[in-house]
Amino acid sequence: MATADEAVFRPVRAGNPFEETVERLLQAIKLGVVGPGERLPAERDLAARLNVSRETLREAIKALTDSGYVESRRGRYGGTFVNERLPKVRRTSVKQLTREQGADVDDALVLRSALETGAAEAAASRDLTDAEIDHLRSCLAETSSAKLADYRRMDSRLHLAIAEVSGSPSLTSATADVRMRLNELLDAIPLLAVNLEHSNDQHAAIVEAILAGDPAVARQAMQEHLSGTAALLRGFLT
Repeated sequence: MATADEAVFRPVRAGNPFEETVERLLQAIKLGVVGPGERLPAERDLAARLNVSRETLREAIKALTDSGYVESRRGRYGGTFVNERLPKVRRTSVKQLTREQGADVDDALVLRSALETGAAEAAASRDLTDAEIDHLRSCLAETSSAKLADYRRMDSRLHLAIAEVSGSPSLTSATADVRMRLNELLDAIPLLAVNLEHSNDQHAAIVEAILAGDPAVARQAMQEHLSGTAALLRGFLT
């Protein structure tokens, strides 16, 4: 399985190693790849996977420590852990986001639709292992039962899980990247109870189609789900 862990902790591009390392670590936290209370990979391993020096990694971890995202613990069971309580999301006004992002919003939504409908179709086309099936069901259950404060993160994790079981590491990486592009927009609109209930029903339909091995239905169910989110976003951004 092409894991989200591998997709997020992939080598950074040359040029801005510190900034991209911070971005990758935040991506892992905000998308639920490493959850509150969980430990980041060991420093030596993480630096090698990101292809950065340990000094650069330490500087990035310090930046996240200062920002309240992680903490370092000493001792036998020490390491860098994601804080149990994450910083509150900075709420940017919808009007400001519209001015800042403009046409990029439509670009991200179109890209997301292409990637995630394809991921659902590919996942349903594969013979999933027991571990992959359990992973999908676990992420679905966690999203369905998530508290409002945790919903965006668990929703992201479920969508990443679908990309993971597609079998394509590149698709998983691209899905993580586009989700981060949309996160600020999603955070700018309210979490509506009726919408979350509908969203959870759609999530269940997508996973059911994948587990049933029906690519066409899985693709259509994902398309309907993403269309609803896109409509909600455009409604609040216009």
